Amino acid sequence: MVRIGFTGEARETEVSTTGEDQEYDPWEPFNETMFEFNRRMDRVVLKPVAKGYDYLLPDLVQKGVRNAFDNLGVVRRLVNNLLQLKFSGATREVARFTINTTFGVAGLIDVAKADGLGIAPSDEDTGQTLGVYGVGPGPYLILPLLPPLSVRDGIGYAADSAMNPLTYFLPIGATIGMRVTNVVNDRSLNLDRFEQVEESVVDLYGAVRNGYLQRRTAAIKE
Repeated sequence: MVRIGFTGEARETEVSTTGEDQEYDPWEPFNETMFEFNRRMDRVVLKPVAKGYDYLLPDLVQKGVRNAFDNLGVVRRLVNNLLQLKFSGATREVARFTINTTFGVAGLIDVAKADGLGIAPSDEDTGQTLGVYGVGPGPYLILPLLPPLSVRDGIGYAADSAMNPLTYFLPIGATIGMRVTNVVNDRSLNLDRFEQVEESVVDLYGAVRNGYLQRRTAAIKE
């Protein structure tokens, strides 16, 4: 299954229909309304723009853009690895950033992940850190133009955004432009995947919710 949000982010995850986390959706009427709003915005705005973007830029360039944005997330991942006492993950993040920034053309090429080095990335965030320290997820939440969240992960999302170092050096317009570029680029790379999911899943809202909550629970247990 795939996590779907207006931001265009897509990740592999398993979907089930049981479990306590999947039941905690007390704001379901509001969430379903926002979910449909985000889907409509995706169909009317994001998807057409992503198709044009995909037509103009080859996959190699799009993957380079994705790698560059991923490289900029080193602060978030490093800090949260350290807070979770995952020192091997923190070491990998420092090594990946150094190698990819130096030899990967400012992170456009993921040299560290290549077969010769095989330094795998980690994906730790503040929401996971809060969960590790016992903070419950709170209600499931869908907000306009944002990916699926829980209340805990919404707080973490805000904290992670504040860890982007470029936001302190670039004007607000440039920061927004970078965010939009990242969203469109990621949506473009996942055009076929999104299409397959929407065609194959009957209850898309429930599948996205359950898949998201299950994936987050698994990430905290790792």
